Amino acid sequence: MKPLRIGIVGYGTAGQAAALLLTRDGHEVDVFERAPVLGPVGAGFLLQPTGLSVLWELGLLDAALSHGARIGRLLGETVQGRAVMDMRYADLDARLFGLGMQRGALFGLLDAAWREGRRVHCGRRIVGIDPDNATMRDEHGDEHGGFDLLIVADGAASALRGSIATPALDRPYPWGAQWCLVAQRDWPIGDELRQRYVRARRMAGLLPVGTRPGDPVPRLSFFWSLPTASLADAANDEHAWRREVESVWPQAAGLLHDTAVPTGLAQARYRDTVLRQWHRGRTVLMGDSAHAMSPQLGQGVNMALVDAQALRDALRTHAGLPAAFADYQRRRRAHLRMYHLWSRWLTPLFQSEHDRLAVLRDRLFHPMSRLPGGRGQMLRVLTGTRSGWLDTFALAPGFLSALSATAAQPPVPDRLADETA
Repeated sequence: MKPLRIGIVGYGTAGQAAALLLTRDGHEVDVFERAPVLGPVGAGFLLQPTGLSVLWELGLLDAALSHGARIGRLLGETVQGRAVMDMRYADLDARLFGLGMQRGALFGLLDAAWREGRRVHCGRRIVGIDPDNATMRDEHGDEHGGFDLLIVADGAASALRGSIATPALDRPYPWGAQWCLVAQRDWPIGDELRQRYVRARRMAGLLPVGTRPGDPVPRLSFFWSLPTASLADAANDEHAWRREVESVWPQAAGLLHDTAVPTGLAQARYRDTVLRQWHRGRTVLMGDSAHAMSPQLGQGVNMALVDAQALRDALRTHAGLPAAFADYQRRRRAHLRMYHLWSRWLTPLFQSEHDRLAVLRDRLFHPMSRLPGGRGQMLRVLTGTRSGWLDTFALAPGFLSALSATAAQPPVPDRLADETA
């Protein structure tokens, strides 16, 4: 496709990756960001092999590994110490791992990599778009146009997706979370995501997320699940809040003694959004604006990175926007379909008031994960490498070799690549 003039709404992970990938392909890119100053939003997340593969293609894998914390295991337990889930990446492939990262680290790496042809317009909240003509209007009444292609990547709470298509499903989840970063100090489990559950009414998590540029202190991302209705005032009584966290997880509560409560706790809210059509005219949706889902499977950032890569590939493959958009949507929906379904079904097991469901989860989830075939399927979902019910998301052989080299492990057969060859 000939070089295009492209506008991007939003400078989150999807917008950043799209700007970088498309600029490198010779397109002219302008980003419109509502925040007056660029910066990350959120605490920490887990990059899966799918997301890491995009960073590898961008030449940012080594930089990400230098800041992030390699995660080899996910262990979730009840407060009584009963294992609910125990998943190890090596059980799927010895080369694979997750990477706990701070939002600021990934934001900084992507932002620093986009320098050539960089044009970012801050303090521009886009309130209206014309998808057919790829034009937009900001809150100041200024019109922005002349684009060949418009990418809407304004997040799960997108106010613009309805201009492209009426969602088949778009609803907030009744449960959210409080987040914060804490210094890792002497926390002894630097390569595991740990979670603790009180039925489905409380979930606490600690994820090692490494360092970020300008801050060499290794940190953990702390997660505390709450109904959204109580998020605003849940920590107004600091002593009661700390007592409750300690009753669930005393070791985690000890790490939080320097955290200001409630001012040091960020709030997260989630949506479940499904659209049958991701594009209209010369405009296309990307990231959470196209397919927001519960955080239970931890795939948001990874899916955003893969979205940007998939759109870049579709524009390389097809001469016209209609064919490129259709190919992009087909490929991404095939990968996402099962994740939407599983996140919708899993959420009540971990964030709800359904105590009986939680009892069944505690008794059956871990034994089922040990059954022949069941563990492999669960690991496929965890790593983001399941596509649909039976297919596998391809990981490039070069990427798998790069993981082997970084881990200083001997080469093993390219089973993940061979399965989708």
